[in-house]
Order: sequence, then C-alpha cells, then structure tokens
Amino acid sequence: MVDWLLTQPIWLIALFAGLLTWGITALGAGLVFFFKSMDKKIYALTLGFASGVMIAASVWSLILPAMEYSELLGYIPWIVVSVGVLLGVGFLYGFDKMLPHVHFGDHKPEGPRTHLSRTRLLMFSITLHNIPEGLAVGVAIGAVGVFLNQGDPGIAREALVAALAVALGIGIQNFPEGAAVSIPLRAEGLSRRKAFFYGQASALVEPVFCIIGALLVTVMAQVLPFALAFAAGAMIFVVVEELIPEARNMSTNTGAHYSTWGFTIGFIIMMVLDVALG
Repeated sequence: MVDWLLTQPIWLIALFAGLLTWGITALGAGLVFFFKSMDKKIYALTLGFASGVMIAASVWSLILPAMEYSELLGYIPWIVVSVGVLLGVGFLYGFDKMLPHVHFGDHKPEGPRTHLSRTRLLMFSITLHNIPEGLAVGVAIGAVGVFLNQGDPGIAREALVAALAVALGIGIQNFPEGAAVSIPLRAEGLSRRKAFFYGQASALVEPVFCIIGALLVTVMAQVLPFALAFAAGAMIFVVVEELIPEARNMSTNTGAHYSTWGFTIGFIIMMVLDVALG
C-alpha cells in the first residue's frame, strides 16, 4: 500500500488521506441515526479525547519534524517553530474574529453581527476547527513530495508512513467528533438526515486543505518546517480556544474528570501511533 502510494501524484495521496479523515467523520456523524442525545459524560470524554489527539499530533507529528527539517535546511529550529506556531495561532485568531460563529454549548454568537441561524453559525465554527486538521495532514504529506524531489525514496517512504499515522490519528478523533456535532444538532430539533449532513459536512474542508497544504510544501520546500509549525499552532489554538473549555464545562456539570481521562487516552493513542508507525 505504502509503496503503491509513493508512485502516485502528491495531490492524489493528499486527497486519499483527506477523504479518509472525512469518511471517519461521516461514520461518527452516522450515529445520529441510532441516538437522539449524547450523555454529558460521553461528550466530555469525546472532546477531551479529541484534544489529546490534536496536542500529541502537534508535538510528535508537526513540531518535532519541523525542528529536524529546520536543521537540514540550515535554519535555527527554535526560531522557525516559534514563528510558525505564532502564525498558526494568529491565523485562526483572525478568522475567529472575522467570521460569525457560535461554539458548542453557547447560545451567544461571536464575531461580526449576523442574522444567520445558530445551526449555520455552529457550522462556521466547526469548519474553522477542521481547517488546521486538513492542513496538518497535507503538510505532512507534502514532506513526502519534498524528499521524492530530492531523490531520497527511503526517507520519503518513512515520511509517508508518518503522514499516514497523522491522518489515522486525526481520523480516529474525528469519529467521536462527528457524533459530537450531529447528535447535539438532532437534540436541538434538526431531522436525523439534516443533523447527519451537517455532521459530515463539517469535515469536507479537510480534503481541500489537505491538498492545499501538500502542494504548497511540495512546490516550496523551504517553507516545510514553517508549514509544519503553522499547522501545529492552528491546532493548538482550536484545542485551547474551544475543545478544552467545553470539555471542562461538561466534566464540571457531571462532577467527574471525564475530559481529563479522555485527553490522556487520546494523547497516548496518538503518541503511540506516531512513534510506532512514524
């Protein structure tokens, strides 16, 4: 499978990885056909799990490789990573201010005033959340193209295995995330079909930004370490700004530490995937 993928165009590999993460999201969103509501304990566990996966992916799959590639290119690693992370956080912060949206559990819209429904505002928030995930997978795949262009098939193969580990990790956390989108929408009164549609549609940006990230890095190899750190910063913003606060809020309401355990499990699974496969 890996050897076959190495013979394919980078954009096609990125599309495959992006469709994988989207498909697993759709599977999770499909749970809305079996459940009408989600227990707060499960919700807290789910959000914590997603947070753990994204933080682990940011460190092992993005920041550490960014430092390694920086050294290969003759850059100063800590400067590259610092700049990249700040740009990633700033990028999503800007979008957060410019786009009207609403977070899970909130009823007060954020950003510019709008007459859009809460459902549509929630979709903006979810879409914003999934952009860095697509970029993270795409940038990791872009590294494969860089090494292939440099005539290093062995390193390219290792980079592809690592990129697939990132895609699998993001996909795993997308399954409960898809359910965490569709089931609350169903509870708010949407039909099962509409709730499923919005749940799976929340991840449609991932294949798109996966391809964008891969092609950008392939064409401009010098930006690879910056792009990796940028994706890490964007993912960290999503975790700190949205996932952890909502997960803690759900845990507080249940009187237990479900979000903490979810975070720990997600972090360990992603770390093991990256170290074992990457």
